[in-house]
Amino acid sequence: MDAYVAEFFGTALLILIGGGVNANASLSKTFGSNDSNWNQIAIGWALAVYVGVICSQEASGAHLNPAVSIGLAAAGKFSWSLVVGYITAQFLGAFAGAVLVYLFYFQHYAVTTDADAKLATFCTSPAIRGYGHNVFGEAIGTFVLVFAVLMASGAKLITGDGGAGASSEIGLGALGALPVALVVFAVGIALGGTSGYAINPARDLAPRCAHAVLPIPGKRNCDWSYAWVPIVGPIIGGAVAALAYRIIEVI
Repeated sequence: MDAYVAEFFGTALLILIGGGVNANASLSKTFGSNDSNWNQIAIGWALAVYVGVICSQEASGAHLNPAVSIGLAAAGKFSWSLVVGYITAQFLGAFAGAVLVYLFYFQHYAVTTDADAKLATFCTSPAIRGYGHNVFGEAIGTFVLVFAVLMASGAKLITGDGGAGASSEIGLGALGALPVALVVFAVGIALGGTSGYAINPARDLAPRCAHAVLPIPGKRNCDWSYAWVPIVGPIIGGAVAALAYRIIEVI
C-alpha cells in the first residue's frame, strides 16, 4: 500500500472511532449517552489511535497527525519532501472519517437539540477559554506524544528515495500500536481536561470543516475563533519535542 493511501485510511479510521465515541457519548438516544464520562472518551480515542496505527504502520509508519510528521522531520527522522503529502492525506482522511461519523449517527443528530454537543462530536473546545493557556495545554500534550515517538524511533532517516512507500518505520508505529494507544490514553486522562486534547491539527480542523459543510440539523457555528489553537499548539509541541530530542542526542 502506498504511504499516502495508508495515512488517508489510518487517519480516517482514527476519526471514525474517535469521533464515534464522542457521538455515542454526546448525542441523544444512543446506548452510550446515559453512561458517558471522560474515561469512556479517553479510552475510545486511545483505541481509535490503536486501530489507525495497526492499519497503516507497515506502509507509512502511522503518523496520522501533522504534528507528528513535522516533529519527526524537524528531528531529522523523516524527510521534509514527504511532509506535505503526508499532511494532505491526513487532512483528507480526517474529513472522510468525520463524514462517516455523521452518516453513522445521522438519526441521532436529528433528535439531539444541544448544538454544542453536536459540534463536540467533530472538534474540540476549551473548558475555560484562554487562548494562551489553551495553546500551552495543546503544546504540552503533543510534546508528550511526539517525544515518546522520537525516543522509540531509533536512528533511521526516512527519505523519499524509491517513492512515498519506500520506508515506513518512523511514526506512531515506532512505539507499537498498543504502547502508543497507552500514551494517548495517558495524555487524555491526565492532560485532556483543559482543551479536549486535540494534539493533532488534522483531527480538529478537518472535522470542523466537515461540520461547516454537512447539513446537520440545528447546528451552531463552528467556533472558528478557536480553530487556530488546535493547529498552532500541536505544531509547537511537536517542534519542541524535536528540539529536546536533538539536544538529548548530543549529550
